[in-house]
Amino acid sequence: MFLRNDTFGQEETLGAFKNLFCMKNPWTTLAKQLKYDNPWIRVEEHEVLNPNGNPGIYGAVYFKNQAVGVFPYEDGHVWMVGQYRYVLDQYSWEIPEGGSPQGEDPLQTAQRELLEETGLVASNYEKLLELHLSNSVSDEWGIVYLATGFTQHQANPEDTEDLRVKRMPLEELFAEVEAGKITDSLTVAAVYKVMMLKAQGKLA
Repeated sequence: MFLRNDTFGQEETLGAFKNLFCMKNPWTTLAKQLKYDNPWIRVEEHEVLNPNGNPGIYGAVYFKNQAVGVFPYEDGHVWMVGQYRYVLDQYSWEIPEGGSPQGEDPLQTAQRELLEETGLVASNYEKLLELHLSNSVSDEWGIVYLATGFTQHQANPEDTEDLRVKRMPLEELFAEVEAGKITDSLTVAAVYKVMMLKAQGKLA
């Protein structure tokens, strides 16, 4: 769990972020055309003027679910989920993850995905980080929770998931991230954040 003297954001850092968010959009959108739509994503082509005033097109992918990850951590170990990723055409070890439909509390999604994929029920959740996953072409946004205090129940993965679960030492997981063996974005970001918190003495 996080220690209560936790101070992630210094005033100067917050001020810098506020200045970034206040910057004016240098792009001009002239028209939008829907190219593809399914229950998970919408793809549009935009006619634009770029920051130099030149005409062009911009492809944009809008996600209908937000990405939610869970970092199940206890006694220096992390539960990881392995599955074959269709688009990448390769096997991937990741923290438990899933999509949160519009209107659903991401924490509820995190609790559901952890139980479905690992059979674990956590007694404690803390928001670990938020991030945009591919901001040059999509609006996909993710959130990861740190989960602790577990009881074991029956896993119930979806029919699209053929999963394996293993419990790894955090240091081994970090080494695999550093070696490029684990590349899932939510997992990589969460591992670095947890390692930073441990180094700062903010993670008990």
